[in-house]
Amino acid sequence: MIDPVIAKIQSHPKYAQLRKQRNAFGWLLTVLTLVVYYGFISLIAFNKPFLAQPLGAGVTTVGIPLGMGVIVFTIVITGIYVNRANKRYDALTKDILKDATK
Repeated sequence: MIDPVIAKIQSHPKYAQLRKQRNAFGWLLTVLTLVVYYGFISLIAFNKPFLAQPLGAGVTTVGIPLGMGVIVFTIVITGIYVNRANKRYDALTKDILKDATK
């Protein structure tokens, strides 16, 4: 037996919009993350000499900033998702709940 409020939420047009937007954006970020991560792993597997090139006269190689870049990229896209969730998705959720609990 489905709760009437849940049925109202699921049939609400803004709920379908919320699900569509959230899923599309989530998949986009997932694909970007996989491309960056597997791209870096592919460089490690197939082009070690490139990653082993020193930067300047020190001991730091190209691989170090690229590896840090993967970590920073992950943090940045997490922040982008949280920002969008707070601005768009939470507002849609409030509207849906307000309409469904009338």
